[in-house]
Amino acid sequence: MWRGQAQFEETRQQLQKQPVVGQWKPLAPSNRGQELQQPEPSAKDSRVGDENQSVAQLNVSRLRSSSVEIREKGSEFLKEELHRAQKELKLKDEECERLSKVREQLEQELEELTASLFEEAHKMVREANTKQAASEKQLREALGKIDMLQAEVTALKTLVITSTPSSPNRELHPQLQSPSKAVFRKGHGRNKSTSSTGVVATASQNTSLEPVGSEFKEMDSILFAEFQAWKESPTLDKSCSFLERIYQEDVGPCLDFTKHELSELIQAAVEQNTLTIEPVATQALPVVKVSAMECGGPNEFRSQIVTKCALSGLSRACRHRIKLGDSGNYYYISPSCRARITAVCNFFTYIRYIQQGLVRQDLELMYWEIMRLRKEMSMAKLGFYPSEM
Repeated sequence: MWRGQAQFEETRQQLQKQPVVGQWKPLAPSNRGQELQQPEPSAKDSRVGDENQSVAQLNVSRLRSSSVEIREKGSEFLKEELHRAQKELKLKDEECERLSKVREQLEQELEELTASLFEEAHKMVREANTKQAASEKQLREALGKIDMLQAEVTALKTLVITSTPSSPNRELHPQLQSPSKAVFRKGHGRNKSTSSTGVVATASQNTSLEPVGSEFKEMDSILFAEFQAWKESPTLDKSCSFLERIYQEDVGPCLDFTKHELSELIQAAVEQNTLTIEPVATQALPVVKVSAMECGGPNEFRSQIVTKCALSGLSRACRHRIKLGDSGNYYYISPSCRARITAVCNFFTYIRYIQQGLVRQDLELMYWEIMRLRKEMSMAKLGFYPSEM
């Protein structure tokens, strides 16, 4: 209960308790039958009535003022409550806005962190693949050098065993032969014990004397002009003259397999960069036994564990499989088909890098790199591929 209301109740109760003063009482009639006359009020009674009337008016004015005061205080109290509620609501709105900003900032930081982690993971994978490729290349070079050194050692051993100062081997020392005989036997002399090792040693010595950069190149003006026009606004649209020529001369023939429907799907996946090539274990391959003639001739084994290539339809030793996009279907492919698809993928990867501005090279160097990739596609579609595939 408000304080004004309590004061109002207290004042009302006090007014009820006060006796009413100055009321007239009726006079009893006389026995004599005389007419009743009103006594004239005295000065004292009139003064008391005036005081009572003034007290009543004062009480009424107090009551009115108290009610007005109560209303004013009640309205002030309601205004204060409303103002406080508005302030609390404003503070809550500010807190909600601050929390929303914090949530947006945390989501943005989480997205940036996820992107950086994915980028770092891809970078580590690329570095690992690069190091693995370099290590494999060094291993192949080392094995080649070891084979060459072993052939040279074998040839030297044969030379030491078959030739002595007392009886030199004239086949291994052509300078001891007569000039006419030496000319006649030049390039055809072969010792029975060194039928292969001597030739390998001689070939390795001859190749070491040849210059390394023996290949000459000449730039085609038409091809270079088309590439230069494409480089000004690089695009993957096959309608431009540069890519139209490459599609017609290299990409189309390189991806033209026996299974035409699957070939078209593979070309679309290569263009959209959604093709996946992965090696498979030998135990996971579907087993198909074929005769020796299908494997290459009578010198091969009578039966081999091979599978049927999904692109050529021939039974081959398929050690890789491909997947198109997000589909769960896998297609086993032969090494030749894999080499052709890989050559096309390498070309599209390089032109995508040029389109994205990742290649920082001279225009002629980019042109010759594209020509090298076209050469790989041409060699692959003719059936030439590395032995490790």
